[in-house]
Amino acid sequence: MKVLFSGALFIFALFAAPAHAQETPRTVERTVKSLANSDTQIGVYLNVLPDCSSGPLPTIRLVDAPASGKVTVKSAKVKATNYKACLALEVPAYVAFYKSPPGFVGDDAMTIEVKYSGGRTEIQKIRVNVSGPGAQQKI
Repeated sequence: MKVLFSGALFIFALFAAPAHAQETPRTVERTVKSLANSDTQIGVYLNVLPDCSSGPLPTIRLVDAPASGKVTVKSAKVKATNYKACLALEVPAYVAFYKSPPGFVGDDAMTIEVKYSGGRTEIQKIRVNVSGPGAQQKI
C-alpha cells in the first residue's frame, strides 16, 4: 500500500528525539467523518529523522476500542515532497483505518496510544461521525 500526503490525510510524524526519561503523554483529540461500512483512514504513523530517512516505527495500541466499529492497522510506504527540511522522501509507515458495521449511523469513539522511540507517547482520542448513504451528497 502506498500513501501520498494530501489535505485530507492525518499525519503524525516525529523527528527522532534523544533518548532520556519518559515524558508525560500528550493527548490529541480529533473528529473524523465516515460513511457506514466504509474503510476510513484515521491516522498515519511514521518516524522521519532529520536526515530524511526513516527511524523506528512507533508502537500502536488500541486503549479503548470503538463501541460499534473496528480499527485495523496496515503497513504502507509514504511518499512526500517538501516535508519540513526534506525535499522528497519515501518512508515506511502504519496507517490506521476505522470501519463501522453496515447500517450504523451515529458517533463512535476510540483511544489509541502511540509510543515513539526516545520515550514520547501520544494518546489519541478519535471520534468518528458515521453517516448513511447519501448523507454527503451536495444538492
